[in-house]
This record gives sequence, structure tokens and C-alpha cells, in this order.
Amino acid sequence: MYLCARLDNFFQFMATFRKRALDEAASHQPHRFYEEKASVSEYFGQNVLDLDKMRGYMSQKAFEAVQASVLHGAKLDRSLADEIAEGMKEWAMEMGATHYTHLFQPLTDSTAEKHEAFVSVADDVAFEKFKGTALVQQEPDASSFPNGGLRNTFEARGYSAWDPSSPVFIMDGTLCIPSVFVSYTGEALDTKVPHLKSLSALSEAAASVAQLFDENVKSVKVNLGIEQEYFLVDEALYNARPDLMLSGRTVIGHTSAKDQQLEDHYFGAIPSRVSCFMKDFETEAYKLGIMLQTRHNEVAPNQFECAPMFCDATKAIDQNMMLMIIMQKVAHKHHLKVIFHEKPFDGVNGSGKHCNWSVVTDTGVNLLSPGKTPTKNLQFLSFYASVLKAVHKHHYLLMASVASLSNSYRLGGGEAPPAVMSVFSGSTLYGIFKSIMEMGDAEVSSHSLESIKVVNSLPEIFPDNTDRNRTSPFAFTGNRFEFRAVGSSQNVASAAYVLNCIVAESLKEFRAEVDALEAAGEDRSSAVMSTVRKFVTAAKDIMFEGNGYSREWEIEAASRGLRAIKNVTEAYEVYHEQQTVDLFGKLGVLALNEVEARFEILNETYVKKLQIEARIIGDMCLNHVIPAAVRYQNILIENVKGIKEIFGKDYLDYCSSEIETLKKISKYINSVSADVESLVEARKQANKISNIALRAKAYSRDVKEMMDKVRISADNLEMLIDDEMWPLPKYRELLFF
Repeated sequence: MYLCARLDNFFQFMATFRKRALDEAASHQPHRFYEEKASVSEYFGQNVLDLDKMRGYMSQKAFEAVQASVLHGAKLDRSLADEIAEGMKEWAMEMGATHYTHLFQPLTDSTAEKHEAFVSVADDVAFEKFKGTALVQQEPDASSFPNGGLRNTFEARGYSAWDPSSPVFIMDGTLCIPSVFVSYTGEALDTKVPHLKSLSALSEAAASVAQLFDENVKSVKVNLGIEQEYFLVDEALYNARPDLMLSGRTVIGHTSAKDQQLEDHYFGAIPSRVSCFMKDFETEAYKLGIMLQTRHNEVAPNQFECAPMFCDATKAIDQNMMLMIIMQKVAHKHHLKVIFHEKPFDGVNGSGKHCNWSVVTDTGVNLLSPGKTPTKNLQFLSFYASVLKAVHKHHYLLMASVASLSNSYRLGGGEAPPAVMSVFSGSTLYGIFKSIMEMGDAEVSSHSLESIKVVNSLPEIFPDNTDRNRTSPFAFTGNRFEFRAVGSSQNVASAAYVLNCIVAESLKEFRAEVDALEAAGEDRSSAVMSTVRKFVTAAKDIMFEGNGYSREWEIEAASRGLRAIKNVTEAYEVYHEQQTVDLFGKLGVLALNEVEARFEILNETYVKKLQIEARIIGDMCLNHVIPAAVRYQNILIENVKGIKEIFGKDYLDYCSSEIETLKKISKYINSVSADVESLVEARKQANKISNIALRAKAYSRDVKEMMDKVRISADNLEMLIDDEMWPLPKYRELLFF
């Protein structure tokens, strides 16, 4: 009796835990915390030390050195570092900062920072200092971050180094210095180093092709616009879900009767509480120079999106990482949790980062923007054709660059993106490319550009001259490509440097082809057009104008030789392919050991994250689901006993439904218990595999499959057990404020 009473009290506590969370969530009201009375233009960028502000904190010589480094990538003279550091410290202290940190981006898809105080003491006298050596370089532990075997545990030395291409800024009283992160022996241990190298390679290759049309072009930069999708959940309900807290997604949970099927959330009125949160994080973002322009409801309930203006790729990526930090900090004030996981809730759309990618010359010309003259259109076709060929040749690598455990729950579903790469051009452009491919050599005159019929007849293409296709992972949207497959929690740099590299390679090949034709005596315009035709024809299989979600496209894509990502760990094998190794090697972006390290890290991360999820689902089933099910089972048993006592041998006529429910509950309890045991065994067997790639495959195959089985039974129990006894917040409570 005593034990039963104790158990009864325990179950009562578990049931009321959810109720207390719901009560607390209901008490949270809309409120502003960071409201500014001034207009945005008055405080925009106030926490950023940009070039204009720098001018007032250092000599002209030091300023010009920083300016050359920021604008032109010139190497900074270390002899000036002390003066630059002193100027930064002076500004930072005026802004109330007491510490500084190198902010870098290790291979974790997040940021890292180690704060150091400005204050120092000598002869019991305190004073502030910031030396040039501290500005230029810090020394985090390189073996404690993912390194793919590049560093042993006992080899701890690594360096973070200031990246002048991104401005320093103040956050939470700390001077943040955007930095790269390399090992003691010089290998890249972050996403930023290969990204910066890829930008350099792309600039050189793109400028070479652009000079075919304008000899004044000296360099080309990449612009990015990163749309950020995310979910919001009340903090109290979040804390009552161990799976959300530890893995970012619900490993169990039955779908809500109402979710997104009415299509009423997308672009709907923003809830007041969410609006207050949005305005607050926008205010903080504006102070850091992040020019957010768009906010709106997304497709799934409690899913939202924000988007900034386009800017330089490095700055855009750094700002996106900062924005994620800001959103999480501000959400805490509002008793909300921001969820960046790609698929936190089963049955509704997941979240991504739509990366709008374009290339712009130092003369201000967007090379992916069609022009009004034949020459401008020929330039546009040259770059478009080069991108097409690049994406076709490396389509599997590009998709693998966004493949992760969390994004795998989203890839290939009935939402962006499909599991196979394709490029959407729109009916106007597609028709032009078709004409180019079908045109015979006899129609191309070598005398003048105007005599090339397809260029002359090319209509003026406006940014909205073609429809959008949200089922395409890589769609042209007027003057840029939108890469929709990047996951919402990912660092965009990991996909951006792959895209930059493959396009750089393609542009180099384009220029070489044109030069060869010119050397053979062909007129330049004719040589360019011939190369466009060759590239488009070679890449024709990557172009697709239809529904990327359809089964028909999946079959057709396979017939075209396009490889779909069906298993994330298998996709990682593309990093071992010679084509990939050669790509990174010849561009000087990643050495062979750095490519291998990334392969190791991807597999290792996959295993660790899935291992966490498997442990969570086992814990939740054994400690939450089964106890609640047994309690309700006991209530039903007592109910049946009472009916039998009253009605005697006729009792079955009065409790058949209770008995059927009892049978179902008993069946699912047994299934959950047995499947959790099998899940644990599958993990143990996988953990015995020493090769990380093979272990990852075992996890993706055996462990993931058992988790799916466990979930089915657990979700069925949720639908059978008395709502008052279910201990975990349900989807209808998590997804609707």
C-alpha cells in the first residue's frame, strides 16, 4: 500500500508538471524590453566600429592600413597593430566594454569565444591595456574543438586570428573581434578560412571572364542575402520537453489535429507576443549594423522568418551567426525559446536558410543580372552558363555540403528542398537556353555580336520576368540564385565555400575555352557564344522546370544521372571522390588532410547527435511514457473490475471498449519496452565499430530505424492515455500560443 501510494503521488506529480508548464505559459504576456525612442537610422550600427568611426581613433597611417585590408584584402603591417588595438580599446571602453574576445567559427556550426579582460595590474595599480599581439592573435585549445584528427588531445595549441574583412563590435560589454581559427601547423579548423580562400579564387576566375566584356574589372565579390527561418516555443513548455532541451527536436509526439493544413499561418497576422520579440531582436540587430528588412509568419504554426538586405558574403555570414545569438538572448527575456533545428516537429514544415547568391564586379555590375544590350546579355549568359555547368558537375557535392542529421529530417520531404539537385531557370530563360542548344554552327557569324540571332532576339529580362519555383533547391530569381537547401541551424559558410569553389572552377574553364577558340582565329563574341552553348549543353540535365517534389522527377532525375541524397552518411563519401579533392586542391582552398578532416568531423557529428537523440527517446519512453501508460492501464483495470462486480457475467456487454483500449495499451507498452531494448542493443553494436564512417552508417541504418519504431508506439500511446495523465506538453500546446 505504501509503495502504491508513493507511485500514485509520483504519477500525480508528473501529470501536474505539464499542467504547471501550461499555466506558466499562459501567464506570459507581450512586452517590449529593448524599445528605442529614436528612429532606426539614428542608432543603426552604434555598436560597430566601422571605418568611419575608426578614423577618429588612430593615425592616418594606421587607418589607411586597416582600410586597405578591409577594402582590398591587403596584409596588415604588424608594426601598426599596437596603435590599432589601442584605438579599438579606447572606443570599446567608451561604449562600456570591459573585455575583448576573438569570435571564431569552429566546425560546430556555431561560434566560439574566450573573453579576456582589458584590466591589468602592476605594482598594485590597475590599468587597462590591449596590445596589438592580443588583437591579431589568441590561442584557444585546438584539440577541444572538432578537428578530424588534425590535432591530438595532447597537441592543444591553435590560433584564432583577426579577420579585418568583418568589423569589430560590442556585445554584452565585450569587444568582439571576428576571427579565423587554424591549428598550430596551419590547417583550417573553421568554416571561415576555406570560405575566405574560396572568395579569393572566385574573384580571380570571375574577373578573368568579366574582362572579356570590360577590361576595367579588377575583382569580383560575392553578395549574400540569408533568409532565416525559425520556430518559437514558450520557455515553460520547452523546459517540460527533455527532447527539445537536449536535441532541439521532439523525438516523440503525435501530430496535432490542426497544424498547417488550412494554410492560414503563412503571412498571417503576427501574434502580439511574437511581434514584441521580433521588434526587440531587430532593435539589437540594428545596433550591430544588421539591416533586417523582412519579418513574417512562415508556413508551419509558430514558425517565422526574418531576412536582411544583401551584403558582402563574409559580412552576411558573420551577421547571420550574430543574429542567431541575439535572437536567443532576446527570446529569454520574453520567456520564449528560439528553435533553429531543421525539423523540430514531425508532420509540419521544417526550417532552412534561403541563401541568395550573386556576384558583383568592383565596377558595380551584377554579373547575374540580364542587361538591355546584346553585350550585357552575352555577359549574363556567360556567367549563367558557368554556374549551370558547375552545379551540374558537382551537384552531389553541393547537396552533401548541407547534409546533416537535422537537415536529413527535412531533405527529400514534401517541402523544400528535394533530395536531388536541380536548377530552375524559368520559362523565359529556359526557352533561350533551349534555342542556344538547338542552334547550328552555321547560324553563328564571326563578324559581329549583333549577327548572333539568339542574342539579338533575347528579350529584356526583368527581375520578375519568370515565376518562382519553391520546389527547386537552386532557383534563379531574377538577378541571383537562391540556394534553398541550407539548414536553419547551419553555418552558411560550409555551403558557400563549396558553391564559390565549383563556380570558380567552371569560370576558369570558361575563360580557357574562349581563349583557345580565339587563338584558333575565332572572333571573341563568337567564341564566347560557342562556349556558352557548350556549357549549357553539357549541363542541360541539371535544368528542370517542374515539381521537384514529385515521384516522376525522382525517376527522371535518376535517368539523367543526377544523384539523390538518400542517406546522409553515404553522401559524405563524395569528399573522398577524386573530383572533390582535385577541386579544393587546385584552387588552394582545402588540402587533402583538411578535406579528410571534414569527412571525419561530419561522420563524428552525425553519430554523436543521433546517439543523443537515441538516449533521449529511450529515457522519455522508460521514465515518462510507460509510467503514464501503466497508470492509465491500472485505472482501466479497476474500472473493468468494478463493472464486472456490478453486472456479473454480463459485464462484457458494458466494458468492451475499455478492454479493447486495455489491449492496445498493453500491446504498445510491450512494443515500446522491447523496441527501446533493441535500440540500446543497436547502439551498442554500432559503437563497437572503430571506423567512424562505418559507425555513422550503422547509426543511420540500424539506430535510426529502431528510433522510428519506438516513436510509432509512443505516439499511439499518447492518443490512448487520458490527457490529464500525459506528462509531456503536446504538439497542440507547443505549436499554438
